[in-house]
Amino acid sequence: QVQLVESGGGWAQPGDSLRLSCAASGRTSSDAPMAWFRQSTGTEREFVAAMQGRGRPYYADSVKDRFTIAGDNAKNTVYLQMNNLKPEDTAVYFCATRDRRIIVGALRRPDVYEYWGQGTQVTVSS
Repeated sequence: QVQLVESGGGWAQPGDSLRLSCAASGRTSSDAPMAWFRQSTGTEREFVAAMQGRGRPYYADSVKDRFTIAGDNAKNTVYLQMNNLKPEDTAVYFCATRDRRIIVGALRRPDVYEYWGQGTQVTVSS
């Protein structure tokens, strides 16, 4: 069974950087998509970033040019580098994956992901 564990969250000031990690264990595939979602208090879970194999990464407009998703297949780990953090980035961040590749147009949909981590809190404030 695939298990995902996020780490790297914490408190940051506006303009700071954080790097989140998502370590996968169990059955994993380098061809399967990996994604990051976030959910703040009182809101629905929203897409942040996704990647699949060696395809180009996809980002939400709200984080484009600030966040970068990258993977290390040897370590079965996916990262989310977050630069120039803003207060509106405050949320619980979740990583997600599924067993098989999927049409790239569906990578932004949370319902296509079978496995989810427990989440890591990111708080951005002065």
